[in-house]
Amino acid sequence: MSGTSETRQSGGRDRDTEGRARNARPRDGLGRPLPYGADGVERQPEGVVRAPEETVAEAQALLDAGRPFHAHEVFEDAWKSGPRDERGLWRGLAQLAVGLTHAARGNTTGGARLLRRGAGAVEEWAAESGRPRPHDLDLAELAVWARELAGVVERDGGPVDAAASSPRLRGRAA
Repeated sequence: MSGTSETRQSGGRDRDTEGRARNARPRDGLGRPLPYGADGVERQPEGVVRAPEETVAEAQALLDAGRPFHAHEVFEDAWKSGPRDERGLWRGLAQLAVGLTHAARGNTTGGARLLRRGAGAVEEWAAESGRPRPHDLDLAELAVWARELAGVVERDGGPVDAAASSPRLRGRAA
């Protein structure tokens, strides 16, 4: 179980050490459950509070490694633990990562829809907050990337390479 704090309950649901329901099956690099006992990738720990710079750096490393599902979990931690006025930002970034996950899994409709939803969310957050480059994130460029990838996914209809298709969170110069 990859060194996580998960337990397999016989005859019942998998639970973590605190008793919360949590699937203990190993997962592949795109977050898909594998059979019990299979070799999976290390899962992202949940509930980690990180500084925004740490969140962006860790998410970028996961995206670069072709693990957008895991990057989504990092953004989700920021969404849940960060300042209230930034929750829409982190939620939008999580949607972008999930959109890439679905696109890499070959889910054309879901991938394109989530990429566009995430693009709209980060643009809306930037407009409402007046902060187009929070934490040095290039939100306008991310929105363009997401919409372009959504178009590619719909046109080509097959899975994309997650690592090759990943965005630069801090822009092309980063």
